[in-house]
Amino acid sequence: MSEQDNVDVVRKAYEAFGRGDINGLLDQLDPDVQWRTPGPADLPTAGERRGHGAVQEFFQRLSESLEIQRFEPKQFIAQGDMVMVIGDDTSRIKATGTTVEFRFVHAFTVRNGTVVAFEEFADVSPMVSAVRGEQVRT
Repeated sequence: MSEQDNVDVVRKAYEAFGRGDINGLLDQLDPDVQWRTPGPADLPTAGERRGHGAVQEFFQRLSESLEIQRFEPKQFIAQGDMVMVIGDDTSRIKATGTTVEFRFVHAFTVRNGTVVAFEEFADVSPMVSAVRGEQVRT
């Protein structure tokens, strides 16, 4: 597949996410996809996951933790089977009501028309602080 084809696969995944269509997003992922998101073990969205079921669980935890107010992938950079996406996100942390702005980099590996690996790079410290603050109160 061409680099543009790989970008198109990633764009379709973002478009599905934007519609709230997690099954449509999963359609762009290999059934054995490796999914990695930053943060310590006590952050519900952090960690390494494998497969559609685990990724679906990630999105469930994400929706339980955050209300995404703005999610904008801005730059798509492709080289070979890698697609890097740079973007911005504004979310409200449900546990505290605090609004945070994130700048993220998402790294996708695309093979044979599906995403086989995803890794997010972002400063999740505001989310970690909220989770740890909520744990102290309970």
